[in-house]
Amino acid sequence: MEVSVDRSLCEANAVCVGFAPEVFDLDDDENLVIGPVPEEEVERVSQAVTNCPKNALFKTG
Repeated sequence: MEVSVDRSLCEANAVCVGFAPEVFDLDDDENLVIGPVPEEEVERVSQAVTNCPKNALFKTG
């Protein structure tokens, strides 16, 4: 699974970080950073995508 972000929609509110902090993070400029998605994190990452309040996350693979 791969995840991307539409930066024009993302408000860096970190809901995704709460669901999967091993995959999502905010850098010093509050830009979302997405790491690789290990198999054991697929469920949490899917929940993060589904619960993004701005629908800025989407699965790409």
